[in-house]
Amino acid sequence: MGRFRIAFIGGLLVLLVARPVWAVGPWETNPEAEAALERGLEWLARNQGPKGNWGSNDLGLVGMGTLAFLAAGHMPGHGPYGDNVDRSLDFILENAKPSGLLNISIPHRDMYNHGLTTFVLGQAYGMTDDARIGRTLDAALKLIYNTQCRDGGWDYEARRQDRGHDLSLAVMQAKAIRSAADSGLAVPPGIVPLAIQSVREHYKAKNGTRGLDNPKVKEGPGQFTYDGNRGTTAMAAAGVVCLQEYGQYDDWRIPKNMTLISREIERLKVENSHNGRLPFDAYTLYYVGQALYQVGDREDINEPYWRRNYPKLRDHLIGCQRLKPGDVDEHGSWDATGHVGGKPGRLYGTAVACFILAIPNRYLPILQEGKIEGLTQKLGLD
Repeated sequence: MGRFRIAFIGGLLVLLVARPVWAVGPWETNPEAEAALERGLEWLARNQGPKGNWGSNDLGLVGMGTLAFLAAGHMPGHGPYGDNVDRSLDFILENAKPSGLLNISIPHRDMYNHGLTTFVLGQAYGMTDDARIGRTLDAALKLIYNTQCRDGGWDYEARRQDRGHDLSLAVMQAKAIRSAADSGLAVPPGIVPLAIQSVREHYKAKNGTRGLDNPKVKEGPGQFTYDGNRGTTAMAAAGVVCLQEYGQYDDWRIPKNMTLISREIERLKVENSHNGRLPFDAYTLYYVGQALYQVGDREDINEPYWRRNYPKLRDHLIGCQRLKPGDVDEHGSWDATGHVGGKPGRLYGTAVACFILAIPNRYLPILQEGKIEGLTQKLGLD
């Protein structure tokens, strides 16, 4: 069975420096990975700017920068990057709207930025129990609940409609709810089961069938899709992460999507160019790394997803990180590739790469192991 993580709250996570204390062994992390992570964090700190937002008004990107530090064990106000965490969190909290919305970009990015930023605040709250973060997080969660569409998904704009737009939005909001649920913040009945249903409805079999009640959908290979039709590695991984984080370990869709993800990782070539290009675009990498970790090594089907695939991702990240000592704009960075370019793309790529390299440290509440029974009952998933 896959592993589930539950938050430590009330200040239990007290180690404040980025050094691996939870890693199982050298196949998870090594000195080269630690050095690459530190170079990435140094790039983020060096390029953050006085406002704490890396020159970006995209709260999702600012949140990702924050998440990189948190994932490496750096807490607000403590240690070498404590000030960086403080400033980025301050920027997010100061720009939360009275409605609870965490977006100051265009309305079409409302729920994308909101979901990702809410997830990050949930992790920060689980690590600090900071009342200021808690108040903003509570308002942000209520907005998510109030804008859930009738089919269980969400739209890009913060509004309730009949149908959600796509799987990426459903997963992002579900992760935000999961990020805060085990910190004791209230979740109205029915929200999570409906969201999980929406995720499952985005699965499509290779034979062309879809739907929760169609028996043929289980036949042969298949994967999660963006909109019911377009299957991508990112959506395969995102759907898996959502199911895992809500304890749906025995869902038959998980191994089918993990087969696809593993195949894509196997296609990666050994990288040592230090050209800043990630093994996948940043969005895809963000979910692929989490899917591998959350599923772990499935002994019941003899599939060591995490042990077999994570070292390949890790080593690829080490080999493509830019190494240009003295160049403040490039040394230690990665590019996002995909749809985000320029300085925002470098922030996104570097933050996600650091997050993936820091996963073995298990500092984030979402990466902590624990029992799920109480949470599933509370959320109506038992």
